[in-house]
This record gives sequence, C-alpha cells and structure tokens, in this order.
Amino acid sequence: MKNIKIKDEYIKLGQAMKLAGLVSEGFEAKLIIADGKVKVGGEVCTQRGKKLYEGDFFSFEGEDYVVVHS
Repeated sequence: MKNIKIKDEYIKLGQAMKLAGLVSEGFEAKLIIADGKVKVGGEVCTQRGKKLYEGDFFSFEGEDYVVVHS
C-alpha cells in the first residue's frame, strides 16, 4: 500500500490520484473515476470530489493507496 501524504484535513479523490502520479490532469481523473475504475474503501466510487481523510484508502489498477498526514 502506497502513502498519499497530505497537510490538510482531507483531499479529494481526483486530487489524490494526481498527487499519486496516476493521472496528469484532473480531467483524466474525472473520466477514470466516472468509468467506475476506482474503489474507495473497497467499493466502486464515481465521485471525483469524494473527500478522503487520514486512514481512508483507494484502489486503482490493482494498487492500493492510503491517505496519511505528513
């Protein structure tokens, strides 16, 4: 599981994907998320603006990512 380090209280799913280097632009994240290719907490999530807090995790293409405070 790879860490996504944040300084704020939360990060939106699309931003987390960008921070992880999974996408280069927010629009790309929007399409991937809308297609149901991302899971949050083990369930498919289609909300690009889904707020992720410390300890929340998401999965994409067989990799898991967890949100942690830096």
